[in-house]
Amino acid sequence: MGEEKSKSRGWCGWFIALIVLAAVILAVVYMVKSKMKKSDDGDGAAGKLVNNKISWRGDSGLKDGSEADLDLSKGLYDAGDHIKFGFPMAFTATVLSWSILEYGDQMDVVNQLDPAKESLRWTTDYFIKAHPSDNVLYIQVGDPKVDHPCWERPETMKGKRPLIKIDADTPGTEVAAETAAAMASASLVFKDSDPQYSATLLKHAKQLFDFADTKRGSYSVNIPEVQDYYNSTGYGDELLWAASWLYHATEDKTYLDYVTKHGNEFASFGNPTWFSWDNKLAGTQVLLSRLLFFKKDLSGSKGLGSYRDTAKAVMCGLLPKSPTATTSRSNGGLVLVSEWNALQQSVSAAFLASLFSDYMLTSRLHKISCNGKIFKATELRDFAKSQADYILGKNPMGMSFVVGYGDKYPEYIHHRGASIPEDATTGCLDGFEYFNSTKPNPNIAYGALVGGPFLNETFRDARDNVRQNEPTTYNNALLVGLMSSLVTTSSALQSLK
Repeated sequence: MGEEKSKSRGWCGWFIALIVLAAVILAVVYMVKSKMKKSDDGDGAAGKLVNNKISWRGDSGLKDGSEADLDLSKGLYDAGDHIKFGFPMAFTATVLSWSILEYGDQMDVVNQLDPAKESLRWTTDYFIKAHPSDNVLYIQVGDPKVDHPCWERPETMKGKRPLIKIDADTPGTEVAAETAAAMASASLVFKDSDPQYSATLLKHAKQLFDFADTKRGSYSVNIPEVQDYYNSTGYGDELLWAASWLYHATEDKTYLDYVTKHGNEFASFGNPTWFSWDNKLAGTQVLLSRLLFFKKDLSGSKGLGSYRDTAKAVMCGLLPKSPTATTSRSNGGLVLVSEWNALQQSVSAAFLASLFSDYMLTSRLHKISCNGKIFKATELRDFAKSQADYILGKNPMGMSFVVGYGDKYPEYIHHRGASIPEDATTGCLDGFEYFNSTKPNPNIAYGALVGGPFLNETFRDARDNVRQNEPTTYNNALLVGLMSSLVTTSSALQSLK
C-alpha cells in the first residue's frame, strides 16, 4: 500500500480493502464451517451440501449432538482442528453481528453482506439447537483428547464426538452470557429481513442472560477440562457485554440499569484492557459509548460516563504518540500482547479504534484528549489502518498474514482441511503423512488470518507452529469488521435498530 495508506479516499486503498474484505468474509463463511448452508428454500436446513463453493470442503459432523437427541451439525470449528467450542464461537458470532450492523453497507459494496449474514445464521441456528431449555446450554462438541492426536479431514473423521453442557447444577456464566450477546446482536441483524427469526433469537438471548445472571459460576471452574483450551479469567465482563447488547436489541431500560448498577463491580473503570474472546470489557465500553454519542434521552443513566471515559483511555493507549501509549508494540508498530495468536489483540484494537473514530466523527466530535495532549479522531483511524497495513504485508518480514493475499503469505498453516488433498481418504493417524510433508498445503484457505509474528517480528511458516500459524474464526470475524470499516469514508449509524 506504501504511501497511499494515508489517503482514506484513494482508489488504491479502497480497492485493497474491498479485495481483502471479500476474502476474509469468505474465510469466515467457508473455511471452518462444519457444513455449508444453501437449501433451495433458503431456510438453513441441515444435511448434505448444496452449491458448495469450495471444492475441498464437504459434509462433516452430521451426527453431532445425536447422543442428546439434538442436531448440532451446524456451527463452527474454532480453528484448524475439529472441536466446536461454544465460548469462542459465540464471541465470533457477536463480533460478526457487530461488524454487519455497523458496516453492512460496505460489505454490500462487494456483494458479501449476504454471505456474512448466512455465516452468522449458520452459527445462530446452532445456538438455538444447543439451547433446548431455559437453563441448559450445550457448550462443546468433541473431545480434544480424542481429536487433537489425529490429523484428518473433517469429512472423514470417525472419532467419538461427546458433548459438554452447562445447566443449573453446573453453571457457566461466561459462556451463557456470551451466547446471549451473540443471539441478541444477531437479532438486530435479522430484525428487518426475518422478524420471526429475530424474535426467536431474542427470546433465547433473554433466557440465556437470566440463566447466566441467576445461576452464577465460572465454566472453567465447574468444568475443569476446558481450562487447557479456552480458560475464562472471569464472567463479569460477559454479563456487562450481554446486557449491553440486550439493551441495544430491546431498549428495555432494565438492561441499561444492569450495566450502570454493576459497573463498579465488573467494569474495571479507568483500567484499559485488551478485547478478546476472553475479555469483553473494552468492547463493552466502546459499545456503550455509542449511546452517549448518539442517544439523546438517557436520563438516570449517569453511570455510562465511566464506560466512555474508560473507552477513551483504551483509545489513548493505542495512539502511538499518546502520553499513555502502550509499550506492547513491535518496532514495526504492531500492538502485541501475547506470543500465542498475537494478531487477535492487534486486530481487535484496530477494530475498536476504527469504530470509536467513526462514532466521534459522525457525532461531530473531532478531538480526544489523552492526559492533556489533543489528538484528532482521524488519528485513531490512522492507527487502525496501520495495523491493517502491517497484517497485509507492510512489515519487516514483507509477509501478509492473510492467506492468499499478497506475494508472500503462509503456505503451511495449521489447518487439517487445507493440508490434506481433497481426494485423500485418511484415518486418524495416516493423515500425518500430509502434516509432515515439506510441500505447501494443497488447498488455499483464502482470507484466513493466522496467529501472526512474535514481538521480535519473526514468523515461522510451519504446520507444527500452532502459536503463529493457526487460523481462528474469532480472528477472522474481527478482521471482517476492521476491513469493512476501512472500505469507505468514516461514518457510523445513529442507531443499530
